Amino acid sequence: MSELKMIHKPEITHTQMVKYAGASGDFNPIHTVVPVGEKAGLDGVIAHGMLIMGMAGEALAEWFPRKDLRKFKVRFSKMTRPGEKLTIEGRVTGEIWEDDEKRLTGEVSVKNEAGEQKLSGRFEFKI
Repeated sequence: MSELKMIHKPEITHTQMVKYAGASGDFNPIHTVVPVGEKAGLDGVIAHGMLIMGMAGEALAEWFPRKDLRKFKVRFSKMTRPGEKLTIEGRVTGEIWEDDEKRLTGEVSVKNEAGEQKLSGRFEFKI
């Protein structure tokens, strides 16, 4: 197994979440309207899970050629809030043969500065 280069993302901002809502079409107000998030018991707004998955995907594309991605699956573990800084970590876990091609398998995780895991996932790339 080999560790991949950690990717550090800048602080999540409320503006970034509003822009992501517009780009994705996900206008659920728990992501953009603080009083709605508070009323929902969330202590304010929370980032879109797919925004965090997108950051993990950006890391995969930095580690490997995007065209060689074959599988990418994730599980969300904790909510992400404005002000958090995230780090994406990855590691290669092995090699397999699937669909007549050799692939690297690996794991990816996204954590905040306190070490709370926000997302964990698995990936496969053609080699």
